[in-house]
Amino acid sequence: MKPPCEIMVQKILPAIRAELARVLIVEYDCTQQKVADILGLSRAAVSQYVSEKRGAEIDFSDETKEVIRVFATELLGDLSTKEKVKGMCTACKFVRKSGWLYKSDPGVEYCAICGDDE
Repeated sequence: MKPPCEIMVQKILPAIRAELARVLIVEYDCTQQKVADILGLSRAAVSQYVSEKRGAEIDFSDETKEVIRVFATELLGDLSTKEKVKGMCTACKFVRKSGWLYKSDPGVEYCAICGDDE
């Protein structure tokens, strides 16, 4: 049994990064290197996100994509590391609260330790 947080780290966070990379490149004409610098990743990792070799197994709702799009816009500003982490956590929490994890993997139970009902 995998705890919900492990699934979030293995599937959701890469999918959020992939969507951020796509938005920054397609909508804001950023280079892969600029996206890598913004997200603290290698250019090769960004290439894999954009080419759907990483983070492609999740299809987010329009509402979730909008939350990620807003965060991508914020990332173009001068954010501190703490603000970047907070933005990533906001997107992740949005996915968790949407119930996506439990709809997509019915075997996953709500986590009483993490306080999934937050």
